[in-house]
Amino acid sequence: MARHEWTSGAWRWRLGALLGVGVAVLALIVTVIRTLPDDDADTAGTSRNGDRVHGTPRTPPGTEGPEVGWGFTHTQYSADEGDGAATARADRLVRGAGGMPQVQALMGWGADNPEPVKGRYDFAAMDRRIDFVRATGGTPVITLCCAPDWMKGGTSGVGHTDWSQAALETAPEPAHYADFAALAATVARRYPDVRHFLVWNEFKGFWNDAKGRWDYEGYTALYNLVHKALKKVDKDIMVGGPYLAMDSLDPRSENASRSVKGSWGAMDQRVLDAFAYWNRHRAGADFVVVDGSSYTNDDELLPDEFAATEKFTAVGTWVRRQTGNLPLWWSEYYVEPADGNDERRGWSETRRVAVQAAGLIAMAEGGAGSGFYWNPQDEKGTDCPGCLWTPTYGPDGGRGLPMFGLLSRFHREFPPGTRYRKVPVAADDAPHVRVLATDRTVLVVNTLDRTISAKVDGHRFDLQAYGVTWLERKR
Repeated sequence: MARHEWTSGAWRWRLGALLGVGVAVLALIVTVIRTLPDDDADTAGTSRNGDRVHGTPRTPPGTEGPEVGWGFTHTQYSADEGDGAATARADRLVRGAGGMPQVQALMGWGADNPEPVKGRYDFAAMDRRIDFVRATGGTPVITLCCAPDWMKGGTSGVGHTDWSQAALETAPEPAHYADFAALAATVARRYPDVRHFLVWNEFKGFWNDAKGRWDYEGYTALYNLVHKALKKVDKDIMVGGPYLAMDSLDPRSENASRSVKGSWGAMDQRVLDAFAYWNRHRAGADFVVVDGSSYTNDDELLPDEFAATEKFTAVGTWVRRQTGNLPLWWSEYYVEPADGNDERRGWSETRRVAVQAAGLIAMAEGGAGSGFYWNPQDEKGTDCPGCLWTPTYGPDGGRGLPMFGLLSRFHREFPPGTRYRKVPVAADDAPHVRVLATDRTVLVVNTLDRTISAKVDGHRFDLQAYGVTWLERKR
């Protein structure tokens, strides 16, 4: 890659004239200077401190709060790459959605190893993703996971990254926690318009086999160092954790919680213990981040797929109570169990969208103001159940799918700071519909696989099987 160009030639010429230095001599000096190696250059077109050559000006402090709304997380394949017509179509689709927040991981899920050798950076793929978020008017969010190999006992060097799942999900060694925090600070300086950072992902690599529980001490130590490093870059940067997977179990399980439970199952007490430790010992947090599924660890939807989403409300209520009502984000949420190939193809798209809508309602009712859908696009040349748009690796790709319609509308209608209102639902209809309302809008979901006639907010109307309907309220 080309190294940085010196940018001080003009003033050197003017200074030379003032000093009466001969033009020919000065030109020779400047030429020599331009040929010298730039000690701060790396192979990715960035300085060793990670500052970007053509960075975007920093957003004025205080113009964004800890809530960003409802959006999605970029995964391995996304709309920043593919056929030109398809990527342009997806760009227009996302741009028209009203500034949806978008999350990108630091390493993996479409981003390369950011620091293959200590002090040498490669942000090319990350730049492309962040530029896509900027171009589509979204709020960029970075998940600070995962760690370069040399921080976790692996090999250092360009081209030597171990991308296996086991390697990717290994946590940094304690001796390298400070190195990871320094990398986080480098990222914050490189993308000064990114105001929200999530620290790590699902406690990956932080399981203590000997004790049979999460290594919450290790994660919290890493979190606190990263928090300190980011706040040193800019005190107005907003940091959230612990990004724990809020696993639930059959209530009869050994580790089932006796206090956080419902018809959907019971929380894993080991997760609650990990959360409690982080919450007591965190250096600070601008918002709290969790993820999870409505189904249990055994892939059971208790008592059914719609009622199981009530877990999101129960967990959100518990988390907010523990943290003194810190803003709550769901970094990932799942309502459909995966098969042995980690695919979700068993439901019709109509059913899938309806259950997803019920899940979003449940998260909002639990106090969440931000949430991120995982899986905007699938692999090349495949269909894409549950995706936001069709794959962009063909000229006809990049077209919006039903989940994008739901998510983008939810983001527009229920932005941060939304005040929700209760609306009347006919007693006979209440068991079969899910409702979320504001002064101007009502979202109604039919949980049955048949058409029903429902009376909501004083109006009776037909809802198709698994129908999702938006109503405008009279003011």
